[in-house]
Amino acid sequence: MGLFDETLSAIAPLDQTAARVAATRLDRLTKPPGSLGYLEEMVVRYAAIRGDGDACFGGGALAVFVADHGIAEEGVSAFPQAVTLEMLRNIAAGGAAISVLARRFGYRLAVVDAGVKIDTSSSPFAGVTYRRIGAGTANFAREAAMSRAQVRRALETGIETAREFGAAGATLIGIGEMGIANSTSAAAILCATTGLSPAELAGRGTGLDDAGVRRKVAILERALERHRASLTDAESILSTVGGFEVAAMAGVCLAGAALRIPVVVDGFIATAAAAAAERLFPGLFDYLFFAHRSAEGGHARALERMGVRPILDLAMRLGEGTGAALAMNLLEAALETYRSMATFESAGVSGKVR
Repeated sequence: MGLFDETLSAIAPLDQTAARVAATRLDRLTKPPGSLGYLEEMVVRYAAIRGDGDACFGGGALAVFVADHGIAEEGVSAFPQAVTLEMLRNIAAGGAAISVLARRFGYRLAVVDAGVKIDTSSSPFAGVTYRRIGAGTANFAREAAMSRAQVRRALETGIETAREFGAAGATLIGIGEMGIANSTSAAAILCATTGLSPAELAGRGTGLDDAGVRRKVAILERALERHRASLTDAESILSTVGGFEVAAMAGVCLAGAALRIPVVVDGFIATAAAAAAERLFPGLFDYLFFAHRSAEGGHARALERMGVRPILDLAMRLGEGTGAALAMNLLEAALETYRSMATFESAGVSGKVR
């Protein structure tokens, strides 16, 4: 059995006993029942995923996967493809927003080259893990983005990364990405998985003007029509219109569920990865937290169609895992509140009059 199949077979049901333990304790804390709102729901689900009624937090980790996309040849981005490589170096060197947030919150940060067009592995950037599947995907406006074998390798790259985090003690993982033109790939994946149209999903990405967005929508419409027969199962969708970094994030989602480590999904592109992962294992959304409602494209529509609730809404659209880092910190605060608040009994406070 290969790593991918092994991971799928290891995903067990949520621990409802742990969920009940957490819910019972929450109602005994010195507050009106349910008064912490969605924070309480987050704690209960964290406990159920972890199989731990105490909802202990062992540390957070962030994986940022970086790769290039052949669809950039169609002019769907306001920035040149060279920025992918430049940002790979910047994130690893500590200069990007996600680098700052990871330091601020004390989260381990893994920066993974999953397939940047220019290979720097022979003179590696400090702080980069090289797990390259290829030198960027093919242009899916003309052909499939990658082979099925590459999809499987990318999924397993994410699984390997999550396993390393788990072995190091992480109990919460955030996923993020960087790759010029990857919002076009993400829009295509979400079209295929949600049934929404390119006009509903395509956004400005790195800063397209109105004409650029219209061109992006037209390119997506043509590509989806061209590949319609191939957009069936999740691996076919990833192969046809996906990206190496997107498939790797999907692998982290699957591995997190198998390892009982909750995964926090960043924004628009990471949501496309989660949508593909849920196609691979129906019900996977129960093991994931969606960090925020991005201002990119039709992210809000996609989340609504998928039936999931984002934790934050800050009009962000940077990517890199920045929204995931912020949401992880909020979840960490909820867990600390759960563990450290006094109960009515321990504080000598009168409970609700029956």
